[in-house]
Amino acid sequence: MSERRDATNGTVTKVGARLAYGEKIDFGHEQIIPVAFWAGGSAEGQGGLDPDRRAEGGGEGGVAIPLGAYVGDDYGTRFRPNIIALLATLTPLVMVAGWALPRLVKALKK
Repeated sequence: MSERRDATNGTVTKVGARLAYGEKIDFGHEQIIPVAFWAGGSAEGQGGLDPDRRAEGGGEGGVAIPLGAYVGDDYGTRFRPNIIALLATLTPLVMVAGWALPRLVKALKK
């Protein structure tokens, strides 16, 4: 089972690097490299009542959120964020902060 785990971890690492930084795209006088946040994982296990016939299984999965792109042109290289993904990522953070901040202030006043 260790061989399969090593192969799976190598696959996840390669896929993660490919998803985080995409292939360079030549677009007129600009070179664009897409950038994404990627998170994933894998799991495997074995079990069963009969020690001679153990069942093995596993899986892997992940998610990629497009953050923006590095754009290189005549003026240099700069990062251009994906505003929609930025807002979608920050919305839960702002909601949790808005929920927690009054409770924190109330707890500190006591």
